Amino acid sequence: MATEARPTALRTRIVLTIVALIGLVLPASIASAGPAPNHSAPKPTIVLVHGAWADASSWAPVTRRLQDKGYTVFAVSNPLRGLSGDAAYLAAFLQQRTTGPVILVGHSYGGAVITNAALSDPDVRALVYVNAFVPDQGESVLGLQGGGGDPSALFDFVQYPGAVAGDADLYIKQTVFPSAFAADLPSATRAQLAAAQRPVTLSALSEPSGVPAWKTLPSWYLLGTRDNILPPALQSTMAERAHSHIVRVPASHLSMLSRPETVTDLVITAARGR
Repeated sequence: MATEARPTALRTRIVLTIVALIGLVLPASIASAGPAPNHSAPKPTIVLVHGAWADASSWAPVTRRLQDKGYTVFAVSNPLRGLSGDAAYLAAFLQQRTTGPVILVGHSYGGAVITNAALSDPDVRALVYVNAFVPDQGESVLGLQGGGGDPSALFDFVQYPGAVAGDADLYIKQTVFPSAFAADLPSATRAQLAAAQRPVTLSALSEPSGVPAWKTLPSWYLLGTRDNILPPALQSTMAERAHSHIVRVPASHLSMLSRPETVTDLVITAARGR
């Protein structure tokens, strides 16, 4: 009986040893069976589109803050030559210079541009409007403004080579620019911006908008309540029509310069989809 017990005891010890080894090895085997879940999705690329009478440098304070947060940022040079052409330019930029998810941010007339360009790229995840025009199909920037008043009181008209009959570059009069465009910035800054403004064509502001991306993409809107160019009431109407998430801030038309922290926070909120 004692002789038969030894093999049985030995077999028992072997079985227990194997079970113990399986208990040690199995978790590692399960872990290696598939990739660990990715809890940190890649940050989307942020593409900033300036409006009329400004340039890409107007985004500099926002660009720096977004880069500090680890975002890849492009501040596009908007041609300001015509709405459909400017949208096509942005579409080509997106296709050739970005990969992965994209958040489009438009200021002023740039809002109309991103509205028309976003659907060209399936990687665009959201739209952010900053004191911006949000046209529906068939609407124009001038039409949304109502087209009232004497344009010669606000603009200097400059004929440019190759312009179609009746078209011209529009500059905001330097005497009007500081109070209308940048009332909450230092006086020296306002004067510099007025001197360096990039013109937009009259035809760009008059051209009807195409199919609006805001009907199928989520959007956020920063509304400057002290904007003397784009009336806050019109901003509110357009933002509400687009079902945008609205943030109101006591800022002039150039809120990305006077309130860059608020603009940056809104862009990050859109990037996170919240």
